[in-house]
Amino acid sequence: MKLIYLRPSSWESNSFLLIENGSAILIDAGAPLHKIKDCLSREGATLKKILLTHGHFDHILSIDSLRDEYDAPVYLHEADAAMLTDGNLNAYSYFFREPRAWRPADVLLHDGDSIPFEDHTLTVLSTPGHTKGSVCYLTEDLLFSGDTVFSDGCGRTDLFGGDPEELDCSLERLFTLPQSLTVHPGHGVSAAMEHVKHNLGY
Repeated sequence: MKLIYLRPSSWESNSFLLIENGSAILIDAGAPLHKIKDCLSREGATLKKILLTHGHFDHILSIDSLRDEYDAPVYLHEADAAMLTDGNLNAYSYFFREPRAWRPADVLLHDGDSIPFEDHTLTVLSTPGHTKGSVCYLTEDLLFSGDTVFSDGCGRTDLFGGDPEELDCSLERLFTLPQSLTVHPGHGVSAAMEHVKHNLGY
């Protein structure tokens, strides 16, 4: 399975493509449509699924364009379902003082769900705190952590659905995972779990 990191957009949100046997999964969709399309074309791959770590606007910017282009379903935890269709909840209105909404998710996720991808499986880990429906995706030695945890910090909790106590519990859960995992966050650089844990003082 090939992992491709798509350079972040103006909001510095990361997007990741997993590619195997001509199929692709996109984790978060902050990258512009043309950048995602160009990458898929170079790899000779077709987008099959779009997995969101949470519902903030900077991680969902291209979901509707991608659905129109590839008919790929969008996956999101059920607790963040309302965020896609409400600019106040997805924080677009907070930053831009105007509404913006996207179409609802196609598949609502729950903790422990398994998402098949070719010969691999991505496991959904519910990690509320940054938002109510924040999740991480675990597959083999990779953890896609969204805005729950970064290489040197964790997500903010002052926007809709944020809760610092829930975030603390989520971090404690993540830090019980194998320390050899590579954490690929929603912003910033990737790092080994042991370094992330150390950097946060756990």
